[in-house]
Amino acid sequence: MAVSNRTTASSLTQEPLATIARVALYARVSTLNGQDPEMQLSELREYVSRRGWTITTEYVDQGVSGSKESRPQLNQLMADAHRRKFDAVLVWKIDRFGRSLKHLVNALADLSAYGVAFVSLRDNLDLSTPSGRLMFQIIGAMAEFERSLIQERVRAGLRNARAKGKRLGRPRSDVDPSRIAALRASGAPWRAISREMGVGVATLYRAVPVASPACEGRTLSSEPAVIASICS
Repeated sequence: MAVSNRTTASSLTQEPLATIARVALYARVSTLNGQDPEMQLSELREYVSRRGWTITTEYVDQGVSGSKESRPQLNQLMADAHRRKFDAVLVWKIDRFGRSLKHLVNALADLSAYGVAFVSLRDNLDLSTPSGRLMFQIIGAMAEFERSLIQERVRAGLRNARAKGKRLGRPRSDVDPSRIAALRASGAPWRAISREMGVGVATLYRAVPVASPACEGRTLSSEPAVIASICS
């Protein structure tokens, strides 16, 4: 995929993954109201038994929405995968594992980099096989296509906003140079003035006729009284 410093989908075709013997199960339910991960786990255990694999750990996120990329048990699973505590991750369906297409591709690429396979029972996806790696190539291409569409929509929105004369970026903070001068005249330091006025120190520098506390730099104001008070 087109994310820098990440393993790409094409890397899965470079070398086959190791033979699967130890597997980790991952299950997730969005709410605790009537949803039981045991339904997912029972099918996964049965599949593992048929394949002759050994379950090392069962990771279960309960009451965690799929829209959240950070989930406690999923985070632990990825950390254990990095330590090669198992040979494959087995899930009931892809949507139980991936938050979005981008998150799915990144997570699967990380697993591949760790030498850990990925198997989705209901989706018939097994990345330890050539056909599974081919499917991942397709998933990666879809993620790149989705990313390109989002980028183009953002660029089109920005062009439209500029054409309508809208100002982009954060709104400029309006501060009163005379108030800054009064606070400086009372002996207040720049950071105290920043806290008092609720703006950053850099914003104060831009608002007064100087570019630094030493009053060196460009002049942004033509009020001599303000200059004298701040630079004194």
